[in-house]
Amino acid sequence: MPEWLYDAPEPRGLIFLIVTVVLGGLAAFVTGRTVAQTWRPFWAIPLYMVLLAAAVRFIHSAVFSGTLLSLKSYLVDLVVLLVIATIGHLHSRRRQMAVQYAWRDSTGTTR
Repeated sequence: MPEWLYDAPEPRGLIFLIVTVVLGGLAAFVTGRTVAQTWRPFWAIPLYMVLLAAAVRFIHSAVFSGTLLSLKSYLVDLVVLLVIATIGHLHSRRRQMAVQYAWRDSTGTTR
């Protein structure tokens, strides 16, 4: 991970992958999927991801001695989690629409 993108005393690419992408990403994917399954609006996802990014930052700080209050690192975590949560939301919503509106084919005409 480039130094200009993420604050870290030494290179921590593997730690970033494990904590932010794998652990935080799984939580973000499930959150996005749950928001879609409960038919909540999409704008709820950024609210949840702000909290999840703070939790990911805390894990970086508490477990791996990373910087807790780093705006740059927080924003990188937030963007990664938002992308993954959006993928989970779109995946689940696409399946919901296919089931809900199975009587319509892909051209938009009724069967």
